[in-house]
Amino acid sequence: MFGWGNEGKLMNQNASTIENAIQGSLNIIEQEREREIISRRFGLTGQRETLEQIGDLLNITRERVRQLEKAILVRLRIGADEGKISGLAAAEKLIIRNLTEMGRVARTPDLAERIYGHESSATERAALVFLSAISKNLTEIGENDNYYSGVGIASYGDEQEIEKRVDEVVSVIKKHGEPMTLDQLDSELDYEHPDNIRAIASISKQLSTLNGLWGLAKWPTVNPRNIRDKIFVVLEAKHEPMHFSEIAKAISASNFRRKDVTTQAIHNELIKDPRFVLIGRGIYALDSWGYSKGTVADIIKDILKKEGAPMHRDEIVKRVLHARKVKETTVLLNLQNKELFDKIGKDTYQIAVKK
Repeated sequence: MFGWGNEGKLMNQNASTIENAIQGSLNIIEQEREREIISRRFGLTGQRETLEQIGDLLNITRERVRQLEKAILVRLRIGADEGKISGLAAAEKLIIRNLTEMGRVARTPDLAERIYGHESSATERAALVFLSAISKNLTEIGENDNYYSGVGIASYGDEQEIEKRVDEVVSVIKKHGEPMTLDQLDSELDYEHPDNIRAIASISKQLSTLNGLWGLAKWPTVNPRNIRDKIFVVLEAKHEPMHFSEIAKAISASNFRRKDVTTQAIHNELIKDPRFVLIGRGIYALDSWGYSKGTVADIIKDILKKEGAPMHRDEIVKRVLHARKVKETTVLLNLQNKELFDKIGKDTYQIAVKK
């Protein structure tokens, strides 16, 4: 017998339903060798094995294993279609009910977790893949470079149709050029509900999601791979300057992978990356918000250069405080630097004229 999840009465019932369908499928395969081939190919009793591995075990060629596997699956599908597999109808009903609630298609690990009620094992995932491969009411999405392993409701489309929908979502996001919410995607696509889009998008290896946004997996805003990317995502989400210690806490509280980082590591990365601008004591902002690097004196000089004319002290202070988290007295003290600034009237300043 196979070992399945046992968390809660309902989860036990779900596991038993799937197990019964697997046993019912194997029971209609008459030859022990054929049962072993199909079990090992799908990983029903352990790790999934290659054609070569099974061929070596059974002392037959790789091609012969492939031929037998194909023939066995044909017989199983016929048996499923004719209602000869004990327990399959109940398993189909369970899987379809969960898929309906998940958007009609789902990545295999997500579906398995929902059905079994815990992080699934390889054997549990293999059972769902196997059932989707023999059932006329389910669609198996095979894993490759572009798509994750998935299961869909057959009435929603075959593998090719589902992959076409996935590619459509990817195309819309690429054209948009930046991450999109499900509501934004819904306005661009013809689906019944945003949940359908979420389900379809989850199958794509080209996409990733974070904080309600969907984007290309190579975009750090939805798939931060290093500390700097995670800092950027935190600041972008907050959309206001933060102290480096606050950034560290936000990363620790996030749903990022590998989020256990030290405050010192955060500070070091903030210093190195030109996207982050120090605007006060330990306080950083994004350069895309209009902040620029430099001392308070540098900021004052930039302000006066852009103005192209002398400015009143109060206006200078106002603009500096917009760019830097410093005290007003700090700005006033910098204005007293006669090597950098000339006072040419009552509280009016310009860049010092070289003599």
